[in-house]
Amino acid sequence: MTEEVLVESVYKTSGIPTHTFVEPAEYRSLLISLRTPGKCSIIEGPSGIGKTTCVLKILESLGVKSETKLLSGRNPLHAPEINRLLNEKPEGFYIVDDFHRLSDAHKAQFADYMKLLADIEDPQRKVVAIGINKAGKSLIDYAHDLTDRLDFIKFEANSDSKILEMIAKGELALKIDIDIKNEIAANSHGSLQIAQNLCLQACIEAGVTERTSTPTRISVSYQFVKEKVIDAISMNFFPKAKRFASGKRIRPEGRAPYLMLLYWLSSSDDWSISIDDILSQNPSHKGSVGQIVEKGFLIEHISENEDIQAVLHFDQQSGVLAIEDPKFMFYIKNIAWSTFCRQVGFKGIEFPHHYDFALSFAGEVRNIAETLTEKLQEREITAFYDFQEQHRILANNVEDYLAPIYRSESLFVLGYV
Repeated sequence: MTEEVLVESVYKTSGIPTHTFVEPAEYRSLLISLRTPGKCSIIEGPSGIGKTTCVLKILESLGVKSETKLLSGRNPLHAPEINRLLNEKPEGFYIVDDFHRLSDAHKAQFADYMKLLADIEDPQRKVVAIGINKAGKSLIDYAHDLTDRLDFIKFEANSDSKILEMIAKGELALKIDIDIKNEIAANSHGSLQIAQNLCLQACIEAGVTERTSTPTRISVSYQFVKEKVIDAISMNFFPKAKRFASGKRIRPEGRAPYLMLLYWLSSSDDWSISIDDILSQNPSHKGSVGQIVEKGFLIEHISENEDIQAVLHFDQQSGVLAIEDPKFMFYIKNIAWSTFCRQVGFKGIEFPHHYDFALSFAGEVRNIAETLTEKLQEREITAFYDFQEQHRILANNVEDYLAPIYRSESLFVLGYV
């Protein structure tokens, strides 16, 4: 009897992957660091790219996962154990996830403790801290001589090839072939979690809910799959994005500093921005954005709203604003910014169009649309063109068909009839 394999157990949207784990580029460095007795490690990188998963997989391979204590700076229930670790310094292997969420006082204590462990090289004690970008900088700010005493391992966003490797493992487990795998890899922005979400949605749209009895091709439109994912997450993330962008109160004619921070975050490759760097690139916003940072309004706005804390983190020490949730990153990267700006309540703020043209066409004129797209791109004119849209041009699916075209925020929509 063939074992049942459910699609949600293959393309998992949370938790540790069972079928689709891929070794990141940093795997070997991390392996050596984790198995070195007494040496502490700082692991940093964007949220949702597999840092914690990789650590747990390595510990499992070393046979020490069950002996390791996993704590989180995000979980208030772990606060007593974190305090005990810092005050009593018990023996054992401790992983502190979401390290960047700890208080400044706790970060300073961890810096001192890790420095002590580096000096005495105690094989019975080890601490590994995991956080988003610049998590290690906070430690160095408290103890400048830590740099050469710890292993700093920076995870980068996953390459398209790594994401394709993950997708292929899922395809093998389910006996499927996903047509849009390349589009998924290119638009996941380095996040395995986002890629898992998109693959799961593609399977759902194709009617595949478990391992197929015979090899099955998944032929769906990437734009349609993306719209489904965005629609599902927007109910959660639109209110959070709006609340952050609004600031403490809406000033319709103002410079919208919080909105601009969110917009700049959406353009970041590593899901974080340095306030100093972004203002040097956008000097006209120094007065408005610089003021909310220097006067503490930004950190106050985030700390007063738990829903914002769930998706954004600002480290005042390093001046870095970072995204906490990869799904929120995916959401803001696909926001129709001019529309969002009006929804929040700002006036007179314009954002560049994503595309110059959006092409709307039926299947029989696909060759014309494709040729035109190529000619436009040769002239460095951007065009929105979905390679697999024609199956939804039927009247009963017209809203599904038009949604991604209008969301593209193109300057012109060119229709073929």
